[in-house]
Amino acid sequence: MSEQPSLIEYPCDFPIKIMGKAQQDFTQIALAIVKFHAPDFDTATMSARTSKNGTYLSLTCTIRATSRAQLDALYQALSSHPSVAVVL
Repeated sequence: MSEQPSLIEYPCDFPIKIMGKAQQDFTQIALAIVKFHAPDFDTATMSARTSKNGTYLSLTCTIRATSRAQLDALYQALSSHPSVAVVL
């Protein structure tokens, strides 16, 4: 299986949307994963929205992506965490 060439030029600003249940620690869990893979991420730039019924929370983190491998690892770590429902 050959690897697809990346359509993204690195480094670049790359928004990641993380959705999960609006639990007490969801934001801290998501931020810890993002900061692990993108240590220079500025948490002050994160935006959060709660669903209409308050059940879910959507976080948008725009990181400075340096490589496809970094993005793949970040998406994998977020997607495999039990508190995270969707990563876009």
